[in-house]
Amino acid sequence: MVDAALQRTFAQDVVHLWRGGLRPVVVHGGGPQISAMLDRLGLEVRFEAGLRVTTPETMDVVRMVLTGRVQRELVGSINAHGPFAVGLTGEDAHTLTARRRPAWVDGRAVDIGLVGDIVDVNTDTVRALLDRGRIPVLSPVARGAAGEVFNVNADLAASALAAALDAERLVVLTDVAGLYADWPRSTEVVERLTASELDAMLPGLASGMLPKMEGCLRAVRAGVRRAQVLDGRVPHALLHGLADGLAGGGGRGTTVLPDDGSDGTQARMGGRR
Repeated sequence: MVDAALQRTFAQDVVHLWRGGLRPVVVHGGGPQISAMLDRLGLEVRFEAGLRVTTPETMDVVRMVLTGRVQRELVGSINAHGPFAVGLTGEDAHTLTARRRPAWVDGRAVDIGLVGDIVDVNTDTVRALLDRGRIPVLSPVARGAAGEVFNVNADLAASALAAALDAERLVVLTDVAGLYADWPRSTEVVERLTASELDAMLPGLASGMLPKMEGCLRAVRAGVRRAQVLDGRVPHALLHGLADGLAGGGGRGTTVLPDDGSDGTQARMGGRR
């Protein structure tokens, strides 16, 4: 998201998938851009357990950067290939509803402000866009039951939306090669693991990878057939990773599967994609 060339190849991949008969939904973050704007405004940038501490002032910046800059750039990159993408936020049509989420550091709860955890997903608007042949591009900002507005980690928002849509795949793009088996002592990547195996690893993961893998775990346990973490620094990582996965392979990066170790790919290969 901070490399214009990679953003263009990502947009090309999304359009290629759409033209191939798939129905992609994009959920984007914007952490580096938000941090840069906060720094320019002289506001504190702080993280706890991999989540941004979000004050009301920070929340204003989050909404401005995500929907006013990052989403517009991404929608524009996709729409350079045709009138495909439509931007929306989790606030729109009550698509995402969240409640305040604490962070846990060394076994104690830490207040991280207006950070939300998704408790309800209304898929009507997203499904309507898909049915009209559009590509929804969603910013992870959610409403609260009492009208609050929450900053939601993009990986967790994508996980909740994937589960609610009964998606075949959740794909998370990041800036590392995948889940490291023994970080920082080793850069060996875990290529494939089950939900239970990931659950056992989760408490020991580095804070940056924690929400990504938590999102993968939640999605698979909620019925998504396969979750993949791919290195987004590699051009066309999305297209290559999904192609490997649809062919029944482990895909690049790290793949999380249900506990039976199978996502049923072979059983569905002869049917609808």
